[in-house]
Amino acid sequence: MKKGWALLAAMLLSMQVLARPLQALDDGELAGVSGGDGVSFAAHIALNDPTLSGAVTDSRLSTGFQVDGKTTYIVIRNLRGTIDVSPMNLSVQKKPDGSDYLALTLPETLRYGNWGYESLSAQADPLAPVTESLGRVNVNGALHFQGQMRFWAH
Repeated sequence: MKKGWALLAAMLLSMQVLARPLQALDDGELAGVSGGDGVSFAAHIALNDPTLSGAVTDSRLSTGFQVDGKTTYIVIRNLRGTIDVSPMNLSVQKKPDGSDYLALTLPETLRYGNWGYESLSAQADPLAPVTESLGRVNVNGALHFQGQMRFWAH
């Protein structure tokens, strides 16, 4: 029973320490903060996935352009698919001269699954049936990357 009370007391004490209000840091204090290995993130993006129940079967993305008083719309019909982005890392690194730079590692893999659109058209009414398509795109595959992008102040 004593262990239970000790554990509860430790939890309450740690919550009190964590609950302290945030404090602003000046430039010197901020420069001394270390984040370890940085931040990693990955993504799974699914847009209008036709394999899901209740999937939309006629989605449209359109934008209109006016030339000589006449509006023409570019309509992309049924933009859909999945993209998986393997982990990327964002961290602060040191240059040989001792100054800092921000390093963004490229994702090892970008995987596309049925990514594309059914038709691309130019028409006067964005909601009218597509009668003449300028083409379709469907991508299945993967791109592989290595390296990093580096950003620094001048």
